[in-house]
Amino acid sequence: MSRIGKKPVELPSGVSASVSGQTVEVKGPKGAQTFTATDDVTIAVEDNTITVTPRGNSKRARQQWGMSRTVVANMVYGVQNTFKKELEIQGVGYRAQVQGSTLKLNLGYSHDVNFDIPQGITVTTPKPTEIIVEGHNAQEVGQVAANIRDWRRPEPYKGKGIRYKGEYIFAKEGKKK
Repeated sequence: MSRIGKKPVELPSGVSASVSGQTVEVKGPKGAQTFTATDDVTIAVEDNTITVTPRGNSKRARQQWGMSRTVVANMVYGVQNTFKKELEIQGVGYRAQVQGSTLKLNLGYSHDVNFDIPQGITVTTPKPTEIIVEGHNAQEVGQVAANIRDWRRPEPYKGKGIRYKGEYIFAKEGKKK
């Protein structure tokens, strides 16, 4: 049984949802989002709550049950608030700055890395070693943050690279003579 899937998603005031077939559309003050669920789950809207139930008892139906409920809950949150991921850059000479719709990264390569910021996502750099990714879609925010981090992942010897704020990198011991 999915403990996450059992919980209904409450619709706060100012947010409305509609279901047509397997497609859920959530509208709120910050915009609208849609999600098309698989045929393994049933989605229903009743009295300011959205419920997700599995169709059958197969492993895939149970997997889709919790995942679909989480996606719907993130949509309800996203049409009211913004999701945020914070990254920090560590390393001598490693910097980041936003120029228009491009994030310019100096990461020790022979060239600067120009990362195009997708629409619907806001990237800011309050400090040259800090990157903040914000948006209304949880999946897109996480994916953009992961793509930025992939340009220079933290290495285990000195800890240089791009890491999530608060992420702990297990340090290895260097070579011995």
